[in-house]
Amino acid sequence: MKANPNWYNIHEAFRLNGIRYAFEDLGEIGYSLVKEGEDFEIGIGDFLMDWASEKPTLEVQTSGSTGTPKTVVLKKAQMINSARATGAHFELSEGDSALLCLPCTGIAGKMMLVRAMVLGLRLDYVRPSSDPLSDTSKGYDFVAMVPLQLQNSLKHLDRIKALIVGGAPVSVMLRNQVKTLKTQVFETYGMTETITHIASKKLSDESSRFFRVLPNVNISQDDRGCLVIDAPNIAEDSINTNDLVDLVDENTFQWLGRADSIINSGGVKLVPEQIEEKISEVMTHRFFLTGLPDEKLGQKLVLLIENGNLDKTEVLENLTKLKNLSKYEIPKEVVLLENFAETSTGKILRADTVQKIR
Repeated sequence: MKANPNWYNIHEAFRLNGIRYAFEDLGEIGYSLVKEGEDFEIGIGDFLMDWASEKPTLEVQTSGSTGTPKTVVLKKAQMINSARATGAHFELSEGDSALLCLPCTGIAGKMMLVRAMVLGLRLDYVRPSSDPLSDTSKGYDFVAMVPLQLQNSLKHLDRIKALIVGGAPVSVMLRNQVKTLKTQVFETYGMTETITHIASKKLSDESSRFFRVLPNVNISQDDRGCLVIDAPNIAEDSINTNDLVDLVDENTFQWLGRADSIINSGGVKLVPEQIEEKISEVMTHRFFLTGLPDEKLGQKLVLLIENGNLDKTEVLENLTKLKNLSKYEIPKEVVLLENFAETSTGKILRADTVQKIR
């Protein structure tokens, strides 16, 4: 008799919004959410029906925050391995409570469901928003957010035991704000191809400046200085990223920025993410840097800020006072936009935002 695939094994402690579901229930509850649920519940329903199918793989769409969205095919068995690695790394236990506040259209939301089913978590879900904890008064052992959600949830974090934040870099200002909290906050590194995070760093720990990889993950660099990931439990082949890194040792690295976002301005190569890190010490509004065509320089460094009421001259004057900025790292132009293009959770879609000013 052929054994059932391992994704059929739903932990008996698994609860979704307080209700226990077995594997046999997933297709029905998924169909119900798709047909009768709210708009954000459709993604949850679609995923549950996909998980309940006999097909051993899932198709997952990338967010498109760093480029054109694409479809990635993932094995359910590898998603289970990722969930177990997360459970071990963050010391999650059967019966722990968790909150899903990310869209289930992307890998981060889907994996919260997988972790709950595999590890036996009591998972609640709320509508994905930029301030998700305002929609619930409950406390949770484990939550995943993007940086904007974390920023808007600071006043509620006394209800959260451990929180992982990913999808975009955490600013210096936000890192400083979480250092004093009792909540354990971890910044994570990962992508759809790695089935969410393969490394993390504890933001409340002064000594934790670098990402440390999870078990069974090996890292190296290619000839561009970009991270190469070997993680046989979650990916059959090596994953060559576009992320520039400094390798500290075989388990630890510092993320520097993306190779495909380097700006060549007058022969000087600028890494926007490194400059953003410096600027974030003084910026109170959402912002990012990009390169735009320039007749003299080839590309010029441009600062985009989400706020229409700032004084551009004053912004540039404040940046020139930053001692850690070189003259090449001071933007040549400031562009004010009323709103950035973003996902439902507030993750900035850089390429779409830049298109607004081209």
